[in-house]
Amino acid sequence: MASVEKFALHIPSLEEIVEVLQGGLKENYAEVQVSVVDCPDLTQKPFGFPVKGICGQPRIADVGGVPYLLPLVQKDKVYDLNVVAKEIQLPGAFILGAGAASSRIVGSNAELMPVVQTEKENKPATNGSYMARMNPKDGGYLLEKYSTKYHDCECALLANLYASEGLPGKVVEVKANRRTGEQNFISCIRKALEKHYGDKPVGMGGTFVMQKGKAKIHVMPEFSTCPLNTDEDVNNWLKFFEMRAPLICQPVLVSIDPGFDLRLEHTHCFSHHGDGGHYHTDTTPETVEYLGYFVPAEYLFRIDRPKETHMVGRD
Repeated sequence: MASVEKFALHIPSLEEIVEVLQGGLKENYAEVQVSVVDCPDLTQKPFGFPVKGICGQPRIADVGGVPYLLPLVQKDKVYDLNVVAKEIQLPGAFILGAGAASSRIVGSNAELMPVVQTEKENKPATNGSYMARMNPKDGGYLLEKYSTKYHDCECALLANLYASEGLPGKVVEVKANRRTGEQNFISCIRKALEKHYGDKPVGMGGTFVMQKGKAKIHVMPEFSTCPLNTDEDVNNWLKFFEMRAPLICQPVLVSIDPGFDLRLEHTHCFSHHGDGGHYHTDTTPETVEYLGYFVPAEYLFRIDRPKETHMVGRD
């Protein structure tokens, strides 16, 4: 069994988060509107999730970590999201987030966008995940619906996950248009929380849509046979692309690390037009439009924390 550590996060009211984000985002976007709303039905377009909402016992899991990918891959690091749901004390959880696909299943390295209603009692899991990998034939990328080829709920190496009961409920809605600052959408939200709450860690997850514009996205190629020891090594290895909206994104963020060697923010995205991967930022600040739905997490679970760690490759 993997080691599991549990930490109670600071949980602000939704109304307080609205005020914090309204102020923080205005430093980075020309138009900002933050409010408390009923979660929209996420089974509908553009999301197409297997559940209606992101509410109910919300929690975050940081599983594995970049040290299992870099400097050289440790392919034995494999995780089953059905097991993870039990480890975070929420069997049957609905899980969203960002991770790596299991190479032993899919046969290559790949970005994973987990969208999984995990198994519960006699009810099997519903896997609505996507994955993006390099296409060796043309040097481009390929976005695939996971369940068209595979019937498991595995991920590997690292995953940042937001889990809930998948219920309707109140959420924080964030609208931000026309970027005026340097930070990406999730960094801006995270840093606003960090600035306000200081040493009280606040975690959030959910989903947002980049409705207009284009974004800088990476897709991991095959595992490197040469050690990747610096951020420059990693960026030379990764394959970067400009991808177009609408992109459905799955962010997980924690304002500060309370001592668990966390990845503070991680966002993957998919689309219905073949684009998807790891979100860095938009490349069209004048026209970009974001619409997001977020919930503060009650708990953080750190699963299989690497004993030997480093800070390379955490963008």
